Amino acid sequence: MSRAPLWRAVAAFVIVATAALLTVTASPRLGLDLRGGTQLVFETRDSPTAKADAEATDRALDVLRRRADALGVVDPTLVRSGERRIIVELPGVLDPRQAAQVIGRTAQLTFHPVLGQADPATDPATGPAPGSGSGAASGDDPGAARAGQVLADESGRRLRLGPVAITGDGVSDAAARNDPQQGPAWFVTVDFRDAAAWQRLTGDAACHDPGDDRRRVAIVLDKEIISSPQVDTSVPCRTGIPGGSTQITGSFTHQQAQDLAVLVKGGALPVPLALIEQRTVGPTLGAEAIEASAEAAVAGVLLTALFVVAVYRLSGLLAAVALAAYGLISYAALLAFGATLTLPGLAGFVLAIGMAVDANVLVFERAREEYGRAPGRGLRAALDAGFRNAWSAIADSNITTLLAAGLLFWLASGPVRGFGVTLAIGVLASLVSAMLITRVLAHSLVGRVGPRLSGLATQGRVRTWIAEHEPRLMSRGRRWLALAAAGLVLAVSGPVLHGLNFGVEFTGGRLVEFTAAAPVSAETARRSVAEAGHPAAVVHASGATVSVRAGQISADDVARIERSLDRDLGEVTKQRDELIGPSLGEELRRNALVALAVALAAQLLYLAVRFRWTFGTAAVLALVVDTAAVVGVFAWLGKPVDGVFLAAMLTVVGYSINDKVVVFDRVRELWQARRGDRFADVVNAAILQTVPRTVNTGLGALFILVALAVLGGDTLRDFALALIIGIVAGTASSSFVAGPLAIELERFSSQPPPEPPRPRARREGNGAVV
Repeated sequence: MSRAPLWRAVAAFVIVATAALLTVTASPRLGLDLRGGTQLVFETRDSPTAKADAEATDRALDVLRRRADALGVVDPTLVRSGERRIIVELPGVLDPRQAAQVIGRTAQLTFHPVLGQADPATDPATGPAPGSGSGAASGDDPGAARAGQVLADESGRRLRLGPVAITGDGVSDAAARNDPQQGPAWFVTVDFRDAAAWQRLTGDAACHDPGDDRRRVAIVLDKEIISSPQVDTSVPCRTGIPGGSTQITGSFTHQQAQDLAVLVKGGALPVPLALIEQRTVGPTLGAEAIEASAEAAVAGVLLTALFVVAVYRLSGLLAAVALAAYGLISYAALLAFGATLTLPGLAGFVLAIGMAVDANVLVFERAREEYGRAPGRGLRAALDAGFRNAWSAIADSNITTLLAAGLLFWLASGPVRGFGVTLAIGVLASLVSAMLITRVLAHSLVGRVGPRLSGLATQGRVRTWIAEHEPRLMSRGRRWLALAAAGLVLAVSGPVLHGLNFGVEFTGGRLVEFTAAAPVSAETARRSVAEAGHPAAVVHASGATVSVRAGQISADDVARIERSLDRDLGEVTKQRDELIGPSLGEELRRNALVALAVALAAQLLYLAVRFRWTFGTAAVLALVVDTAAVVGVFAWLGKPVDGVFLAAMLTVVGYSINDKVVVFDRVRELWQARRGDRFADVVNAAILQTVPRTVNTGLGALFILVALAVLGGDTLRDFALALIIGIVAGTASSSFVAGPLAIELERFSSQPPPEPPRPRARREGNGAVV
């Protein structure tokens, strides 16, 4: 064995062994949509005394982290996103009301002396009505709680408060506790950093008689009294409670005591917070998604492996082994980078299997061509030439897909960003699989078997048919363009006549999904939701699943809807709850349009630099047709247009441009060798030569997508449908739109044809000949 194959074999072994070790020793990090829980996205807002910059957001993040820890959530995740947003992930927390009200409370916490009960005739009602505190964002700072402020206590009595004595920053700790010797009731212990301030506050209050409101201390959170305990009779006047530690007693349940401790311990946020996004997913739904994705992956891989073995025989079998190694490498890369595996990420992981087939097909088809030209040089020489000649198209197509994945990570959010990560990892892993592992295996075995068994000596049925008939597709180029224009008009008429069914991610609002024990009537579900107070909500029922889409309804509204469904349908289980604020929905919708525009512009720029401006323009215009086809079908069918749809669209852009890159790479190669031929004839020959690769790659990807569509859930099914439409349209447009457009654009181009490649030196013995 020569030196080059030896180092490739060593590298392949090291990579596969490392991947296997990581797979055995590490566990994947699952997103909340797979393991269940609640994700909250908060945005910091300016207040009269503080600007919501990155520093203030970081300090707010520390406060939220203390509250999450105090809630007892296992493995919470809190990170800053951008300058003003905080993402909170709470695994296992399925009640968003508790999470949002306790963790996201604006929490301008202050301690005040009570000056007495307010006189309605003389004291203005400056505080909120009893029970009105909802944790909404407030622009007030702690200093705004001035002397004479009137607020309602826990029982609704209105109290006049003195000036701020201690702010939330003065609290060092708070905890819910109970003492069996004192009975079953719970109490809250509070520790202060400034023990002297607490001693002065309680010492002044202790000078008043028991039962007098002035003997109370008011704890105010966000302009609402959350507790106003009396100072115990054992505390002497002017002496106060020493040591900076106290107990708040009362008829607390465990949950009430814990919530109060969390709010007190959290202290004051430096700036107010607004909840702009919330997602809750039940663990059952996540488990079902993992199972469906695993089944789709197994079925898709088996079908794809059988297909490539049937077409390429031994070479196909080696490619199937390399595909298994691809799955191992890409999974290990996810573990090594600590990437979060989400539901769209699983789809991206499965989809990249189909993309990994593309590089192998390109190599094998080029090897078949080389062997057909010079069978006397042998199979190994043909295979080496196949890897060498296919590299240009493989590199260009994978770079364009990485561009799409990068745009997803940059412009998308939530689970869709995870899809971009897994797609990028999949692309890089497919390069290692095809260009290294497949090459090592093929180099070791192909030269030791007969030409027929290798699968590289036969031209294949598609190539044989083309060679016999030699269809002149480009002689009808303008007819194809006219048909494409008609199809474009039909696609565009879908959104114009029916509109697009934008999901809550792009419109803002709330989407809640429930499952019942038995199939549900849509009319019964709508009536039940209307009786809960939401007659304008959009209600869909499919089997035992009920989805409710409404505007900016609260978590309490969702609880009322659930109780109403429980009454009318039997016990229901909430599987998904998504809330998107209106400003965030507008931002996500704008980002989606920007992402598509930037994707098309990036592809145009890359192709113009890599090839010619005529090729880049023709490819991008064909991409417009492809994307319009997907949007049009979704509009006609009323399918949801959401973040997962955006992931599918950008994947269509990346996949479709792959096909066009392969065609134009062959056009450039043939044009360099046949400079005297008509350009239309060159394009026609390039399309015919790449048809076998296009058919085989498309079928390999369709096996994966059909498995996702059949075995996946509703989200994966729509995702797979979009990609099936995009792949079919993209495959057709490469030949019947991009090719004819390039011919028409070249009529207006003054750029000369590409120069023929310089001949390579071929080493023979100890010398070289050219």
